[in-house]
Amino acid sequence: MPELTSLRSPRVTAARKLHKPAFRRKERRFLAEGPQAVREALAHLVEIYATPQAAERHAELLDAARAARVPVLTATEEVVAEMADTVTPQGVVGLCGFLDVPLRAVLDARPRLVAVLAHVRDPGNAGTVLRCADAAGADAVVLTDASVDIYNPKAVRASAGSLFHLPVAVGASAADAVRGLTQAGVRVLAADGSGVRDVDQELDEGTMARPTAWIFGNEAWGLPEETRALAHEVVRVPLHGRAESLNLATAAAVCLYATARAQRTA
Repeated sequence: MPELTSLRSPRVTAARKLHKPAFRRKERRFLAEGPQAVREALAHLVEIYATPQAAERHAELLDAARAARVPVLTATEEVVAEMADTVTPQGVVGLCGFLDVPLRAVLDARPRLVAVLAHVRDPGNAGTVLRCADAAGADAVVLTDASVDIYNPKAVRASAGSLFHLPVAVGASAADAVRGLTQAGVRVLAADGSGVRDVDQELDEGTMARPTAWIFGNEAWGLPEETRALAHEVVRVPLHGRAESLNLATAAAVCLYATARAQRTA
């Protein structure tokens, strides 16, 4: 029989509260849903909840968790659904501790490629940009105090496990982030359609081979003038066809991969 059967269980109530940012901040915990996210989160897990069916399907994952001394509790489908944020839960939910690092830790590591999310409000976009940064081999991601909570369930899902792969700093102002990166020898580029220079020029001139940070802005209105003014350059993604613009995640992928290529071939 499952160990958790009541929707009123203190564990279930506490997990459900983590859907609200105030409770996440208070407890410094968040939820990761699905076997992939739980597998990637192994080093940060506090507990795992799984239905008997999911426990059987993902026995290797749960054995690895137990070997890492992470408690595994079986729960009914109703209990797991109560904890989950998705419409069709996959039967496995992990309770995780916060994993963000101070901005100073990012700077002291002398990064070569950093994504800075300033004014990004959509959790799905934030998670997807984090995933792009991870795929491009970035050294860190910084979310400013004006951006969405990276522990939002939608952001965690959109990161597809990348949240657990690279350092993530949260809460600094854009000005403090740019100042710190500049002092660490990183050239800061603001990704914005208003840029006079474009990514192709940066590639042709070899300027992105240097340590580089990209600032990405709000999905609807981009970067405000005061944030653009912080950067060393404002750079746009060239549009060679008739499309009016690119969405945030696509533009971020272009910028980050272009920089990664420039740095690998330097």
